[in-house]
Amino acid sequence: MSERSRAGRGGRTVAVVGVTAALALGAGLLAGRAVTSPAEAAAEAEPPAAGPITVPVERRVISDDVVLRGDVRYDDPAPVAVETGDRGEGGPAVVTGAVPEVGATLEAGAVLLEVTGRPVLVLPGELPVYRSLRAGSSGPDVVQLEEALTALGIDVGEPGNTYDSGTAAGVRALFDRAGYAPPSAGEEVDALVEDAEAALEQAEADLAAARAALQEARSGPAESTRVEADNGVREAERQLAAAREGGDAMAVATAADALELARAQRREALAVPEPVAEQQAVAAAEDARDGAQEALVQARDEALTGLPAGEVVYLPSLPRRVDEVSVRRGGLVDGAVVQVSGATLEVSASASTSDAALLAPGMPAVLAGPDGEEVPVEVSAVTDDEAGGAPAGAEGEGGDSSGGEGSGGGGSGEPRTARSTVTFAVGALTDEQLTALQGQNVRVTVPVSSTGGEVLAVPLAALTAGPGGESRVEVAGDDGGTELVVVETGLAADGYAEVSGPGLDEGDLVVVGR
Repeated sequence: MSERSRAGRGGRTVAVVGVTAALALGAGLLAGRAVTSPAEAAAEAEPPAAGPITVPVERRVISDDVVLRGDVRYDDPAPVAVETGDRGEGGPAVVTGAVPEVGATLEAGAVLLEVTGRPVLVLPGELPVYRSLRAGSSGPDVVQLEEALTALGIDVGEPGNTYDSGTAAGVRALFDRAGYAPPSAGEEVDALVEDAEAALEQAEADLAAARAALQEARSGPAESTRVEADNGVREAERQLAAAREGGDAMAVATAADALELARAQRREALAVPEPVAEQQAVAAAEDARDGAQEALVQARDEALTGLPAGEVVYLPSLPRRVDEVSVRRGGLVDGAVVQVSGATLEVSASASTSDAALLAPGMPAVLAGPDGEEVPVEVSAVTDDEAGGAPAGAEGEGGDSSGGEGSGGGGSGEPRTARSTVTFAVGALTDEQLTALQGQNVRVTVPVSSTGGEVLAVPLAALTAGPGGESRVEVAGDDGGTELVVVETGLAADGYAEVSGPGLDEGDLVVVGR
């Protein structure tokens, strides 16, 4: 082989080696790029740089509400008990009839119940029954009875604080109106009245006889006696006249004496003696008559229609609604016989004192009914509870005592003992609504302040304070940058605040976080 041939082969070898090396270098570079170190992998796994979290500016109505839960019930609930300790016939107090039904309305003068055949009547009054009333009883309970009867249009005579015949007549009229016989004092007392009436009748007859005898005694002698005496005087006068005509002095003297005697006899016959015995008899008869009258008055007072304690109950206001009946026909009266309430439906809710401070009578509210129907109500009273602690089921929405979401003053952190009772008046309802709502625990929303219409609003998280205390929002631009815009704030509620100011419009994006 020639030197030239060897040289050619050596050059080709170098060239091949060079190409191979170049290819290996390229492959190594590519492989190196494909292989990532742990540090590089960790670096590549980190999240991108944080950007602002934005929300759009909205137009909405902002309302600050106090939200409470309350029990729907009829107003002024109260138990009604019947006095059974002053029942004259004794024995157990058995319910014999007139048991009211739940939902019944008790009017003034109505029969609440019938016990041992006698009614228990309902009258208006603040004082409870504490005794039976009879003739001669006096006190505020008599005044209350007469006022109740007068309010029913029943005449009680001259009003006063003493139970008299006028009061008794009013009580009789009350029971007659209820369809029951008036209370009786008993057969023994009635017999005493009959005896006293008979004694008075006899005493009046005896008095009449004594007065007749006195009148007869004062009238003088009989007419015949008067005529006879007059005749004797006239005859003596004639005898004297005849004697004087005869001229016989002795005869004249005798006739004159006879005339004087006749005249004396007439005077004696016509004289009326003082009727002492008859006068004494009349006086005694009058005393007997007066005594009989007093005895009759006393007997009649004893028999005068009274009002047994067990036949009346007083309720502060009427009409009242029967909510619960605790007795049945044939059962015994023991304790409260019924539970009554007023005729007006109301909602009673417990509120924290901070929430209650935002409420006042007359404020409108909305009740959420069981079927989701909204019923308008109104705050009628706000009172501080005497004892602390909220009743079960009366906490605010969300289970806390602050009034829950939307409640003014929520999260006050005040103790559970700081509570108030808020009462809501319910307007006119249909029978179906009354049935559905009574006894329910419902949600009541009271708007305490509102924007009254839609306003620009941003989340509270979008607001920041500037160096001078001014309120600002950070508005995001289309280029990714942000700008601080000073705003005026208004009502804040439900996590939003009313804002206004130049440079801020609906739809602008404001930063709420990063």
